Amino acid sequence: MSLLVVGLSHRSAPVSVLERASLNADAQLKLLQDTVAAEPATEAAVLATCNRIELYADVDKFHAGVAELSTLLAQHSGVGLEELTPYLYVHYEDRAVHHLFSVACGLDSMVVGEGQILGQIKDSLARAQDLHTAGRLLNDLFQQALRVGKRAHSETGIDRAGQSLVTFGLEQLSAGADVQHWARGKKALVIGAGSMSSLAAATLARAGVAEIVVANRTYERAERLAQILSEGDDTDVLARAVPMDSVPVELTRADVAVSCTGATGLVLTADAVAAAVEGRTGAPAVELGDGRPVADAGPGRVREAAETPLQGAATGAGADENCPLDLSPVPSGFSVMGEAAVAGMDAATLEQHGAWAAGGAVVDRPREAGRPGAEADAELITALAATATATGRIPERRRPEPVAEVPRPQPVLFLLDLAMPRDIDAAVHRLAGARLVDIESLADASADAPMAADVDMVRRIVADEVAAFGAAQRAAHITPTVVALRSMAADVVAGEIARLEGRLPGLDDKHRAEITQTVKRVVDKLLHAPTVRVKQLAAEPGGAGYADALRTLFDLDQETVASVSRAENSTTEKNRGPA
Repeated sequence: MSLLVVGLSHRSAPVSVLERASLNADAQLKLLQDTVAAEPATEAAVLATCNRIELYADVDKFHAGVAELSTLLAQHSGVGLEELTPYLYVHYEDRAVHHLFSVACGLDSMVVGEGQILGQIKDSLARAQDLHTAGRLLNDLFQQALRVGKRAHSETGIDRAGQSLVTFGLEQLSAGADVQHWARGKKALVIGAGSMSSLAAATLARAGVAEIVVANRTYERAERLAQILSEGDDTDVLARAVPMDSVPVELTRADVAVSCTGATGLVLTADAVAAAVEGRTGAPAVELGDGRPVADAGPGRVREAAETPLQGAATGAGADENCPLDLSPVPSGFSVMGEAAVAGMDAATLEQHGAWAAGGAVVDRPREAGRPGAEADAELITALAATATATGRIPERRRPEPVAEVPRPQPVLFLLDLAMPRDIDAAVHRLAGARLVDIESLADASADAPMAADVDMVRRIVADEVAAFGAAQRAAHITPTVVALRSMAADVVAGEIARLEGRLPGLDDKHRAEITQTVKRVVDKLLHAPTVRVKQLAAEPGGAGYADALRTLFDLDQETVASVSRAENSTTEKNRGPA
């Protein structure tokens, strides 16, 4: 086994990088095809979710495999290799198995213990099987990962340690309130009709929302999801489907909006959300930070306001725009009245700054010829100090002057963005009247989530299953060699019986059969103990060399062993199927 995984997740990379590196369905298919076409890899599978992108492969060379898989990930994600490399992690052989089993159990999820990952692993395996990029190793690995994940959920209380990303997101939206109480009677808009959006819709229905509107680019899928929700036995919710161009109108009616689509661009801009908030309240939406009404700022108003640097509160004669000095080196966010503005100025410029800050005339005082520089500087600095005393204490370096904060009103629109790349403009975070929870804020919140005691039990299950899987793979690795050895022994028996018949042509059938059976029993008894023992030894860590030893000791033909392996892989291919 030479299993290699190269990937990045919410644990290794910021959400902004994950968002840019996300792979759509077509990109995943192309990545699989290019991986198996590359020299080091013979099998490949891609596990791509909203918070991880991982490429699994069976490789014949470790370093070449790491280089090739990293390059392919960069090429298909569109993020440069140099930028992507610091966020990549690599696991090999048993560590790669341990990683996937941990992922399957929800130990590596953003929300520990969530079970949604099992469906994503199953989809990943099915995709690789459809493209014939999953051979014996990856078929065994992913199917065993599914069984380990199911075992963890059935034998432990890991479900109590975590929940689905949807449930966790709704808890964050409700700001700690009981989700059922918070959601009861609300109107919800679900954008998208895929697996995550469907889960969100079902969760909202069970939580007690009064109405769910489903919008999707393919109207038929939205209609089908709405019908499933309406006909559900465990809910009593009014559900209907609308086309995507109805989203702005429905957003004005909705209390909660959940979006998870495969779109490559924004589905909800900050302007659209601002308009929806204004439509609900009747007042212009306000972008927090400077208190300006968003509706008065024109197209792109929210994003432009968000990108405006915070300025100090200098007034009167000290207004920044009246300063006669070149302020381009001054860091944004600091008043030119402060120490950060004067740091690094020469003495003459310091005197100019001091006179301007005091409201006086600008002094243009060149250094007198022949006057010692230190003495002149001392006088100028003394003058500046006197000015500072008269005008007030100069603030400490890098401390922005206080800015009046706009009180944040209670939100009238709650938005949950579960897409990667994001569906909802991040500028909505700064929009009064709206509360946005997205993958990035979920990652921050989950970092502080308490761990359940059952997690330790799951870790022990994973460790045991990794050891068992490794032993099975090592034992399976030597099986073709053992089969080839027994095949060679059978050929030797057949040859010797044929030679005996040539020497004893009068041998009757009864005696010939008895002799043949005796010779076969002798060979079987001689081979039984060594082959059983070699399988046991091969299953132990470091036992991979026993297959080579058998081939060398019995002078087995390498092609014969390889043909047995191909036959077994062909049988596995015919009988494959997810657990």
